[in-house]
Amino acid sequence: GPSGSGKSTLVDDVLFRAIARSYGAEGAGTPGAHEELQGLEQIDKVINIDQTPIGGTPRSNPCSYVGAFDIIRELFASLPEAKLRGFRPGRFSFNMKGGRCEACQGMGSRCVPMHFLPDVWVTCETCNGARYNPETLAVRYRGRNIAEVLQMTVAQARELFAAIPRLARRLQVLCDVGLGYLPMGQSAPTLSGGEAQRVKLARELARPVRDHTLYLLDEPTTGLHVADVKQLLAVLSRLVDNGHSVVIIEHNLDVIKSADYVIDLGPGGGDRGGELVAAGRPEEVAACRRSATAPYLKAALGLPD
Repeated sequence: GPSGSGKSTLVDDVLFRAIARSYGAEGAGTPGAHEELQGLEQIDKVINIDQTPIGGTPRSNPCSYVGAFDIIRELFASLPEAKLRGFRPGRFSFNMKGGRCEACQGMGSRCVPMHFLPDVWVTCETCNGARYNPETLAVRYRGRNIAEVLQMTVAQARELFAAIPRLARRLQVLCDVGLGYLPMGQSAPTLSGGEAQRVKLARELARPVRDHTLYLLDEPTTGLHVADVKQLLAVLSRLVDNGHSVVIIEHNLDVIKSADYVIDLGPGGGDRGGELVAAGRPEEVAACRRSATAPYLKAALGLPD
């Protein structure tokens, strides 16, 4: 449906909140007006994968969010050089004393207060941005120390750790959602909304398949290249193949024509929105004359006028 037709209200304010309330979840808010909620017995939980940041602190990063950094620290602690020095996994965390550079407290940079201007962050002159002290950096895996690993892209790290399936699998899912270009240690607050959303998707793909989960996504293709949209569709198909269900708010025609079922709201936005215009398979919605989406969907499907 057009912008302002009620898509986010329906999915976020009504559907998500109603399901969350049914499961006794706190903090989801009061759902919008609705008569009933059917099919709740067919799902075990609901997850709203939105574009909010994955962490509010610069110490958070994509590889820690999907559980890869814990495995990396365990790996470094298991190396002969680390055992000889008595290093444990915590030694390779830049959040804990012992292995990090104390001059910048593991940040790799220091904040310089400016009295009449915004504060300025400068590279730590003690560790030169490495975050760790020299003793920690002396431990290497295949020629790389922990700081050099954090500077690698996800795709490069996947190749480095290819012999460690538990780790390679988590890095692979980040590549699967099109984030292979991200540096391993990139600060979470610097990620775009779309990147944060795809990191959340990657974490879900990395989890063991147990429950039947309903995933809700709000315009995940925003800002994506056509090739990235195809990659995203493949990821969403994997979730469905694993027995889950996905509800997407979307304008992208490649996504709409790939859906099993389309709900079209409208006929316009604002006061002219909020009405169910059409519902069904993409071909059925494309045939609806009242739908503002139909002409474009028909062209995307290659159907005759």
